[in-house]
Amino acid sequence: MYQQNHSRVVVFDTETTGLNTEAGPHYMGHKVIEIGAVEVVNRRLTGRHYHVYLKPDRKIDEEAIKVHGITNDFLADKPVFSTQVDEFLQFIRGAEIVAHNAPFDVGFLDYELSLIGRKERIESICHVTDTLALARKMYPGKRNNLDVLCTRYGIDNSHRTLHGALLDAEILADVYLLMTGGQTKLNLQNDGQNQEDSGAIQRLSSTRTPLKIIRADPQELQNHEARLDLITEKGGSCLWRT
Repeated sequence: MYQQNHSRVVVFDTETTGLNTEAGPHYMGHKVIEIGAVEVVNRRLTGRHYHVYLKPDRKIDEEAIKVHGITNDFLADKPVFSTQVDEFLQFIRGAEIVAHNAPFDVGFLDYELSLIGRKERIESICHVTDTLALARKMYPGKRNNLDVLCTRYGIDNSHRTLHGALLDAEILADVYLLMTGGQTKLNLQNDGQNQEDSGAIQRLSSTRTPLKIIRADPQELQNHEARLDLITEKGGSCLWRT
């Protein structure tokens, strides 16, 4: 049994040789051709990521190429899954892993593991969270694909012209943090422009100067207590006391 690190999340995505046809085990023998994953620790993107292109033992469907833009020629000199699997499993082991429509991506990875005789399965080494299932609970009856969620949460994905596993994982990480953190918008710009939207937040550098904390002096605390006592005597209400 894996030991889960609740502070570490790995958001990931895959691209495959064929589209999701809901055809059963395992999607008519289609294979994984790209894996992209980003690391989040204590709800912050760390900059660590995993990314690999993989050479399948079959041709990529034309419809799939139109979606992700990955061609058979491009993958001709890429490694095969069996040579990369240990590094990938090490990257995700013990983390909460997050994917959009996770049964699709996890199912493909488990299928690849079975083909090379590995007994591990993704859910045996990680806790899996499906953001599509989460979105359907939060927004029942509405469309909940990744593009729609980006619009809903104010995330700019205008640079996303084709699907790509690493790009989609980075975008999904922003969506996941907003879905589970209660913020209304995540602003990824860091160009020094003024942000007029009070709902926008920015990622802050871990090396920034700490904020100065100014504490009330004893006289100010005494005045505050006296003011609260006066409100109470006059029949006012007070939600908290120091």
